[in-house]
Amino acid sequence: MATVEAPESTFRYQQRGRWIDHWEPDNNEFWENGGQQTARKNLIFSVFAENLGFSIWVLWASVVTVMGSAGFDFLAGLGKGNPTAVSNALLLTSMPTLVGAALRIPYTFAIPRFGGRAFTIFSAGMLLIPTLGLVWFINEPHTPMWVFVVLAALAGVGGGNFSSSMANINFFYPEGKKGTALGINAAGGNLGVAQTQLFVPLIITLGTQIMAKDAGGYRFGITLSVLVWIPFILIAMVGALRYMDSLSGAKSDGTSYKLALVNPHTWVMAVLYVGTFGSFIGYSFAFPTLLKANFPDLAKIGWMGTLGNLAFLGALVGSMSRPFGGWVSDRLSGAKITLYVFAGMAVATLLIMASLSAKSFPLFLISFLLLFALSGVGNGSTYRMIPMIFTAEARRRASETGQDISAALTSAKRQAGAAIGVIGAVGAAGGWVLQQALRLSGLHYGNMNPAFWGYVVAYLAMGGLTWWFYLRSSFATSRAPSLAHANV
Repeated sequence: MATVEAPESTFRYQQRGRWIDHWEPDNNEFWENGGQQTARKNLIFSVFAENLGFSIWVLWASVVTVMGSAGFDFLAGLGKGNPTAVSNALLLTSMPTLVGAALRIPYTFAIPRFGGRAFTIFSAGMLLIPTLGLVWFINEPHTPMWVFVVLAALAGVGGGNFSSSMANINFFYPEGKKGTALGINAAGGNLGVAQTQLFVPLIITLGTQIMAKDAGGYRFGITLSVLVWIPFILIAMVGALRYMDSLSGAKSDGTSYKLALVNPHTWVMAVLYVGTFGSFIGYSFAFPTLLKANFPDLAKIGWMGTLGNLAFLGALVGSMSRPFGGWVSDRLSGAKITLYVFAGMAVATLLIMASLSAKSFPLFLISFLLLFALSGVGNGSTYRMIPMIFTAEARRRASETGQDISAALTSAKRQAGAAIGVIGAVGAAGGWVLQQALRLSGLHYGNMNPAFWGYVVAYLAMGGLTWWFYLRSSFATSRAPSLAHANV
């Protein structure tokens, strides 16, 4: 019998895995007497598995920057700003984004069906397919581009891990701690982007040092940079098997998902998440390509100045700022923080355009780091808003209809879990749209300013949407009075 931190009477064991029957995180006595330790244990292994999902998801962002040097003609000339090569690179990096976005909805729905423990094992195991496939085909220099497009799409399974992980952890924590817990869970996953963009270029460079700085050496380096993830994927699977739990209370009641899908707040928050997470993941995929295409001379400044090692900074600050967004929203208001974030992102985008016009790399890097940091804060604040909105609406409906408040709050948690999947999917799809806008803008206009101007307008519109639905007092009073007092 496995050792657990909560009373044994709260657990049952089935052939499908370990399930917790009784879970009351909002009960202080339950939380202090084992609940907190069990939630933390599941959070740790959830973060580890999700981190690897993001790592594999974003792997192509670094790989495409050296595939031209590895002998693949469709990416030759990327470092010289060749429009066709830039377009092909952005196409390859956008495929994982699109597939990852599509998978986020079924991955969320899988948690009630299979349980968090079993599905974490499965989702981690799926990462072996795109990694081993890339190792095989990268060593065939005559492999056509469409094969790599398929492999890049398969890497999208890593993007789906986010929604299943977030939906699972959402059930483990009490209302007052969800913002911080979800922020840590998401940030741990987001850090996978930064670590991939830091270590993959270094490992590729190591491969060329071992072999030679020619096409074969680059292919060897890419192979090493992919194989390094395999042991960690296996560790994530074993860790989930041995230490994670599933909650019986996370089961669907048959109506929660339908209610979440028809709730207008689900779709409002999805649009806002396009602006925050869509920007984070879209720019994370595109940033290495944008650096190489716009500032090719950076490749000459040494080992730690290589393009990949600079690109990781954006994902790093965006990941590290996400828990802060959840933390400050727990104490202030998620809606206010989100509004400020969108205003700041519009300013940061204007600075990016100014840096490209002036050909100033320092301004370009600082502006992008500001944009990444703000997107991370916004990711935390928007995800903090989701459970608060559904809880506030549940309390209002219970008060108006006489429904049992505990049943209403349970339904609200289930609706919030479903909404997280939808919102995460739409937000990730926004990253694909962002990359396509950059690609098409470069192809048809010779520069990316039209796309950047579009982002400025979009950020301002999303800030207005936040104010209209969650900060405008007349709306809070007349249409959703519970939200006015929920610190949304």
